[in-house]
Amino acid sequence: MHTESPPILLSFGLSDPTSATGVQADLLTFASMGGYGVSVLTGYSAQDSRTCNDVQPVDPDWVVDQARMLLEDMPVAAFKVGSAVNAENVAAIAEIVADYDETPLVVAPDFGLAGEHLLSADELREATAGLLVPQASVLVVSPANAIALAQTVTENENLSLDEAVAILLENGCEFILVSDNNGPQFTHTLYTDGGVVREDAWDRPAHNVAGAIDTLAAAVTAMLANGLAVPEAVSEAQEYLQQVLENAFRPGMGRHFPDRFFWARSEEADQEEEGDAPKA
Repeated sequence: MHTESPPILLSFGLSDPTSATGVQADLLTFASMGGYGVSVLTGYSAQDSRTCNDVQPVDPDWVVDQARMLLEDMPVAAFKVGSAVNAENVAAIAEIVADYDETPLVVAPDFGLAGEHLLSADELREATAGLLVPQASVLVVSPANAIALAQTVTENENLSLDEAVAILLENGCEFILVSDNNGPQFTHTLYTDGGVVREDAWDRPAHNVAGAIDTLAAAVTAMLANGLAVPEAVSEAQEYLQQVLENAFRPGMGRHFPDRFFWARSEEADQEEEGDAPKA
């Protein structure tokens, strides 16, 4: 009997009933890449493939209770933090992961779900920049979010991307992976305090696909849990993301969703072809 556990990965994030983003998406990515995912919910969303109508945060004490029970019971090989929903939950998560400073921490913040209240979004950015980013092994962000985080540290509203990255690295983050999908290509640039470590670009998919950064960050988390160094983890994660997006499907009337188990369907197709082949 096989009794060895696969690497256990803990995702903090929002519940997305479509499984395109949030903790459900992370669990799919972790499983696809050989890990076993466990999760701590920071909130619940009401959404479909087109839009998100509402988000309800989880009380920070519940965030702590969920995490402590898991962490006292099983060894976690890596953490991923997605949407914390509010500043109070950021503080709760930061306190928890600080007790496991040898465990890789991937932070992929989402500031688009803080509601329509600008103050709430500002507080969420400030808490993330001050409490989570300094602990991050890898920060996975869009250019806009990198600048927004750095602005909370310096209060300078005219930062370039390079200046923002330098500020966040000086603030304690080990690596920053900037994912830019605004051009004709997806561009991913990995930075550390020594400068650019690697830069990769490939053609973006034809469709609007939900959950690209969630998938990328979760894949990096899985590779770190398997013992890869950050540059190699980022390389493997991007190869996975590219395939996931190329095989995206449209289950509803809105965006396409990543096919995180594209390889399983490829194997099924190969088996069917072999079964249909004429026998000699």
